[in-house]
Amino acid sequence: MRILYLDLDALRPDHLGAYGYHRNTSPNIDSIAAEGVRFDNCYTSDAPCLPSRTAVMSGRFGIHTGVNAHGGTAADMRREGVSRGFHDILGQESLPAFLKKAGMRTVSISPFAERHGAWTFNAGFSEVYNTGRCGLESAEEVTPVVLDWISRNAKQDNWFLHINYWDPHTPYRAPEEFGNPFENEALPSWLSEEVVSSHLEKDGPCSLGNIDMFVRPGYPRQPDKVHDMEGVHRIIDGYDCAVRYMDSHIGMLFDALRNEGVMDDLAIIISADHGENLGELGIYCEHGTADHATCRVPMIIRWPGCKQGHVDEDLHYQLDLAPTLAELMSKPAAASWDGSSLAPGILRGENCPQPYLVITQCAHVCQRGIRFGDYLYIRTYHTGHFDIQNEMLFNLKQDPHEQNNLAETHPELCREAVYLLNEWHDQMMNTMPYTEDPLWVVMKEGGPLHARDYLQWRSHAR
Repeated sequence: MRILYLDLDALRPDHLGAYGYHRNTSPNIDSIAAEGVRFDNCYTSDAPCLPSRTAVMSGRFGIHTGVNAHGGTAADMRREGVSRGFHDILGQESLPAFLKKAGMRTVSISPFAERHGAWTFNAGFSEVYNTGRCGLESAEEVTPVVLDWISRNAKQDNWFLHINYWDPHTPYRAPEEFGNPFENEALPSWLSEEVVSSHLEKDGPCSLGNIDMFVRPGYPRQPDKVHDMEGVHRIIDGYDCAVRYMDSHIGMLFDALRNEGVMDDLAIIISADHGENLGELGIYCEHGTADHATCRVPMIIRWPGCKQGHVDEDLHYQLDLAPTLAELMSKPAAASWDGSSLAPGILRGENCPQPYLVITQCAHVCQRGIRFGDYLYIRTYHTGHFDIQNEMLFNLKQDPHEQNNLAETHPELCREAVYLLNEWHDQMMNTMPYTEDPLWVVMKEGGPLHARDYLQWRSHAR
């Protein structure tokens, strides 16, 4: 068994051809979707980067691991305390540890542990290759490391290779010589003159007037300020060029695997840690909310014997990946995992939905969102550095880009969402030995880290 896991930072599913995007950003990713299963409503349980990857690799919600944030107490995994044996749970029941116990060589090519001081991310990997630039790598810096590993190891059996590409993460960084294949192509249709005009009136960080609250020189594809539609075009082109450039490097990996004779029966997983707000809620070039744009992620799985070209529209968590691989490999799921298996959908096209989803964000704001039916309800406990409403409700079937807040006109749906949130919260608190929700830890420690960073930056800028 050989498994390739492409972990593509800040990748929105709706900017991929396989998910219906009108621009040709992802021919290589799309080819795998055509041969496997595409999950249309998969969400990270905890956003953004550190909480998300902690959730998917541990198989547990952030409320259980304690990791809901990018700084403070809630950026570290909780200690097991007196129940800990000679080995900790993470070293036995994380996704890579589980695969290692199943006889696989587990390998990660990623700078993620160093970027976030998240050394627990490496638990269970037998080999870790740090690409060395803390997430500012471009694909041309990652691909040679991967190609070298493939040339030395691909023909061996029983490996799991996790690869991190970062190009779609702000700042957008496709090399200048790559050009702009989308220069003459239309923007997504929802970004109309009227919508952009309303966004130009907004102020504050991650608005069009102040896109990047921390100046990062040397990235011309992502402007600091935008004043018109041409500037918005530049942002979307910058993001899409990053996706296309990354996809071209993924194609190089696929060619190398074909040359080694292992591509045809290789299991491939393609996903992301989170998406990216590109105008939703008036926010650009950031992933700082518990909303559809930030928390919905691509999930594409090609597995030997899977349904080909199948589309699963049910609600799923990304942390369902661990129990899914366990069932696909005929292994028992770990006791600590919170997710449920997607294997029936992958192998037989059967429905196996979550009844509703709860998504959490505590790095830029403190929010929880409830995805139920066609609706997303977002409750804000701390607005962070965004001008954002405390209660929001969106019909994602009619309004996937979150333009019309229905909270005031549909209070009955808000009450239903709050009931579901309380039901989930009670279940989470009753299934762990800890007594405090890490969301409230963040609140007590002064609020989201990046909001505090912004206030410090603004005071120095003045």
